Amino acid sequence: MEDYQAIRHMYLIDHFSQHKIAERLGISRNTVRKYCEGNTMPGMRADYHRNATIVTSQIIQFIQQCFLEDSREHNKKQHHTAKRIYDRLVAEMHFTGSESSIRHTVQKLREISKNVFVPLVFSPGEAMQIDWGECYVYLKDKRTKIYFFCARLCYRCAPFAVCYRRQNTESFLDALIHAFEFFGGVARRVIFDNGKVAVKRGYGKNAICQEQYAALAAHYCFKTVFCNPASGNEKGLVENLVGWTRRNIFVPVPHVESMDELNELTKRWCCSYIECHKIQQKPQTVNYMLTVEKKMLLPLPGYRYDASRSTECRVSPYATVRFESNNYSVPVRYVGQTVAVKGFAETVCIYAESEKIARHIRCYDREQDILTLAHYLPILKRKPGSILNAKPVRQSLHPVMIHWLQDMAFTGRELMAILTACVNKGEAEVWMHRAEYMTVKQRPISITDPVQVRAVDLTAYDQFLSAGDGVLWQKQA
Repeated sequence: MEDYQAIRHMYLIDHFSQHKIAERLGISRNTVRKYCEGNTMPGMRADYHRNATIVTSQIIQFIQQCFLEDSREHNKKQHHTAKRIYDRLVAEMHFTGSESSIRHTVQKLREISKNVFVPLVFSPGEAMQIDWGECYVYLKDKRTKIYFFCARLCYRCAPFAVCYRRQNTESFLDALIHAFEFFGGVARRVIFDNGKVAVKRGYGKNAICQEQYAALAAHYCFKTVFCNPASGNEKGLVENLVGWTRRNIFVPVPHVESMDELNELTKRWCCSYIECHKIQQKPQTVNYMLTVEKKMLLPLPGYRYDASRSTECRVSPYATVRFESNNYSVPVRYVGQTVAVKGFAETVCIYAESEKIARHIRCYDREQDILTLAHYLPILKRKPGSILNAKPVRQSLHPVMIHWLQDMAFTGRELMAILTACVNKGEAEVWMHRAEYMTVKQRPISITDPVQVRAVDLTAYDQFLSAGDGVLWQKQA
């Protein structure tokens, strides 16, 4: 750098010639010529240019077609590399150019196709983003795949999540209703992807909603904005929430006895986030911003939308109704009547003349009988001989209880008393006090016990004496 400064000073200030500067500094005249005009500096390298292989429009079109094939395949590990595109060009189009020219072209085309994102800002109560996620939990000690619904108000970014065993229309509608109730109001827009639970056909602006979803949107007075396919950036807030939920609420993997218990756990996490969290680049805490946004949300309607799938059917002779390939029991007095069946996300409710007569946990298996013991007590009382083999009894009671009832050889009346107590008090309570239901029974005789035989008086047989010729005669006194 000292030589460079000297060259520039001698040339501009002292007006030395290039020859004289080279002689004074003892450097090459070529070096002086390079730096005296100030067109470059020490350490700068000239750009390298060479004539690359000419890439024709047909080659560019082939590369773009490879990108299009990749866009249809969601597994990024099976996308085209520049090397693979070059190999295909050689094999399919007899390309004779260099691989480096194809790599350079692929890089340029990919840079052109990269998306540019715009930061978004929302007003209080303006929009809510929703999405689904998947994870595993242990439900009654059985590893079960569950689906969790996430919702986030775009202004305050507070989380809401609720879990279901299926991602169907009933679950989707029920989740939306719970989200509105959790937030205390309805956002004017709901941003969602093109899920089949909401969209009948089409996508984006051309999407046509399912009838039930359209009815829910009309009742709660919100507008749906459907995202474009594979455009998670259009609802980035809730996409992040799905990941946060999976990494926090479901790690470690929860062990629960029911879906209600799992949803209570999920709700506690969401409430804790709202109370304690402050998001970067947000001026206030989530809890404070929720208070502000609640004032701008639309009020909840007076009638809570019925998010069930309803049907009518006749009660069978087995006191069951059929709903989606499964049979659900009702009290036996309704046999032969027509009842209304409503399938919710996690339950099935049965009504007779607007009165709820049965409620069951919804079964998502096929060809199953879901029976309640209390429904069959009247018929079991009339047919006590069928109690121990009755399917409602075998399905409702623990195998240990069944084994005990069989071993004790209870009468029909005693069995009915025990079954009634199980319905009213619970099976665990009856088992804990089972000694109260045991009567004193005759001890069975063991094969080792001595057998008591009454002595026989043989004198009565003395009157039958034979004379040898087969003639019976009576002994004289």
